[in-house]
Amino acid sequence: MIYPLLPLFLAGALGANASFIGAIEGVAESAASLLKVASGIRSDRMKRRKPFVVAGYALASIVRPFTALAQTATQVFALRLTDRIGKGIRTAPRDAMLADSAPAGIRGRAFGFHAAADNAGAVLGPLIAFAFLQAQGIGSLESSRLDSADEQAIRNVFWLAAIPAAIAVAVLIFVVREAPRGDSAAKSSAGELAAPTALSRRFWAYLVVILLFTLGNSTDAFLLLRAHQLGVPIVLAPILWALLNLVKATTGTYGGHLSDRLGRKSLIVAGWMLYAAVYFAFGWATAAWQAWALFAVYGIFYGMTEGTEKALVADLVPRARRGAAFGWYNLAIGLAALPASVIFGAIWDASGAPSAFVFGATLALLAALLMLVVAPGRAGAGK
Repeated sequence: MIYPLLPLFLAGALGANASFIGAIEGVAESAASLLKVASGIRSDRMKRRKPFVVAGYALASIVRPFTALAQTATQVFALRLTDRIGKGIRTAPRDAMLADSAPAGIRGRAFGFHAAADNAGAVLGPLIAFAFLQAQGIGSLESSRLDSADEQAIRNVFWLAAIPAAIAVAVLIFVVREAPRGDSAAKSSAGELAAPTALSRRFWAYLVVILLFTLGNSTDAFLLLRAHQLGVPIVLAPILWALLNLVKATTGTYGGHLSDRLGRKSLIVAGWMLYAAVYFAFGWATAAWQAWALFAVYGIFYGMTEGTEKALVADLVPRARRGAAFGWYNLAIGLAALPASVIFGAIWDASGAPSAFVFGATLALLAALLMLVVAPGRAGAGK
C-alpha cells in the first residue's frame, strides 16, 4: 500500500529529487544488509529461526505507517532505514527456514510460491490504496506537485497500512511453524558449522555475479517515476504497481517449478536478458500505454528469477550454513543497492532517463553472460 506511493509522495509533497530518492532506497537497503549476515549466522547457531523472523516483521510493521507524519524527506529516510533494519533481521532466517522445509526436488517451486504469495499481497495492497484514494476524491494529478488535499489523502493511506501489518504479525506469531532443528541435526552438522570452507568457491562466484547484476538493478521507484513521465497519472500508480505484482504472483510458482526441471541457470540467464530488454525499452518509450505493457513484461522477469535465485543459494550450501549463506546473498544485493540507485539517479538527473535505463540494461547483459560460466547447469542438491 505504501511503496508505490512513496516516491511520488517524496517528489510531489516533500520536494525530493531523483538522486535523493535513489539515496534513500540505496542507503536503507545497504545498511540493513549488514544485519542479514549477522542474523543469518546467528540463526544457524540457534535451535529456532522463527524469533528472528517475528522480530524483523514486527519492527517494520510498527514503523512503516508513521510515514504519514513525515514532514521532510530526511524523516522518511529515517523511517525507511528502520523498516529495512527489520528486514535485515528477518530475511536470512526466514529464507533458511523455508529452505529447511522444502525437499531439494521442489525447492525452486517452494521459493517461487513464497515469492508469488508475497506478490499477491502486493497486488491487493495497491488496489486497496487506489480505492481509498478514489473514495477521498484524489485527482488525476497531472502536475508534479501535490496539493494539500491530495497529500493528506496519501498520508491517510499510509495510516491505513497499519491494519494489514498487524494482522500479518499476528499470523506469523500464532500460525507459522518451522521445521524441527533438534539436537541430532545440530550434532550431525557440527563439522559443517565449524568448517571455514563450507561455503564453496562456486557459491562466492555466484554472489559476485549477483552483485554485478544488482549494480544495474536500481530501485523500482524509478520505474514509477518514468511511468509518470510517460503520462500515467499519479492516481493510477497503485494500479500500475498492482499489475506488476499480479504478473509476479501468477508466474512466480511456475518459474520456480521450471527451475526444478530445467536448471536454475537457464531461468536466471533468460530472466536477466528479459530484464535488459525491458530496461532498454523503458529508456526509449514515448507513451503511457508502453509503460503499462513494460510493467507487465517486467513482472515476468521477477517470476523467472525471484524464487530461482534463492533456490540456487540453498542448492550450493549445506543445510547447517543456510542462514549464513542467505545472509551473504542478501548482503551482496544490499551492498550493490546503494551505488545502483545513486548512480541511476545521478545519470537520470545529468543525462535523462534513457541513459540511466541503458546503463542498467548493459550491466544485466554482462551479468547474464557471467552466469553462464559460474552457475551449475542443473539444480544442485544442497540437502
